[in-house]
Amino acid sequence: MADLQHDIPTTTEVGEDDCLPDDPFPFPAASGAELLERAHALLAVHPVADGYSELPRALAPLPWYDLELGETAVDTDVPRLREGHVGALFWSLRVPEAERGGRAVGATLEQLDLARRVVETHPEGLRLVRTAGQVIDARNCGRVAVVLGPASAAALDDSLGILRVLQSLGLRVLTLTDVAWAGREGLTRFGEEVIREMNRLGVLADLSGAPEATLARVLALSKTPVLCTRSAAASLRPHPANLSDELLVRLGEQRGLCMVPLSAEQTGPTVPDVADHLDHVRVVAGPECVALSGTYDSGATHPRDLADTSRYPHLITELLRRSWSEAEISLLTWGNVQRVLRSADFTARATQRRREPNQPPRPADADA
Repeated sequence: MADLQHDIPTTTEVGEDDCLPDDPFPFPAASGAELLERAHALLAVHPVADGYSELPRALAPLPWYDLELGETAVDTDVPRLREGHVGALFWSLRVPEAERGGRAVGATLEQLDLARRVVETHPEGLRLVRTAGQVIDARNCGRVAVVLGPASAAALDDSLGILRVLQSLGLRVLTLTDVAWAGREGLTRFGEEVIREMNRLGVLADLSGAPEATLARVLALSKTPVLCTRSAAASLRPHPANLSDELLVRLGEQRGLCMVPLSAEQTGPTVPDVADHLDHVRVVAGPECVALSGTYDSGATHPRDLADTSRYPHLITELLRRSWSEAEISLLTWGNVQRVLRSADFTARATQRRREPNQPPRPADADA
């Protein structure tokens, strides 16, 4: 036995040799087709929550349409949503100032009514939702969840009562632009009351295009995460709605979301350009603070290969090529939006138990 023990060779610890031999059987890099197949598999489990769509407004002038059968006049229909693995859509209720003609409240209510009718006439493909739980229920039933918003803050007509009415009709997101109480000097006292009431109601603040002072004050004041529904990295491509690195850091600290738009004007004309912005926001703000915003049917020019809602797998393919992990992709496409909606739902329930609706004076009196 002793002789046998003397014949046992000594082993070498990893690191004792100067170097390890090269892998004689290196794993081949995945082909484009394999990455695309993997992207489809990932999106089947973690679908896309698209942060901005103007589909209702695009449908308004059409004499007839069928989104479940397919509609070539727009960028979005149910077959393409399913091909692109879109599980939720935020439908914008914004009406351009030139078109609303001084009747922002009425124009927004008309958009809201149109959105609800579109959903009601396509029950096999779409479902109107209000909460994070209802988003999950819609997905489990094979429907695309429709979240109403953003709407323009001008639709409030400086009234918290109108805000409460819009929320009761399903509004979940409000863009803080085009109003005097959220301007270049930041929020007025009335503007701060609007944010508190939005938190109480579960209405999320959208800060895309908002003045920097307003954005900074809302980040400090809001008890729920905020959204930037159409913002990319200003350091990569200057644009009024894109965010500086300083603001991205602050957004990350607040655990808000930078929803990078698929817009050639804001991100660039190619899929790698969009991926560059996603990479940058992921690094600067953090992987829990980046999401997607298709901006489809808004009149925006889209990057090549991202022409409609069916093309999301091609963007995810590029991210896989850049070694994004499954966990990071799941946060980007679905998890981060769900987290923000759940946070808003929780804060609203907790606040409503402690606080009655505010009845502040109008801005002219409140800020006198």
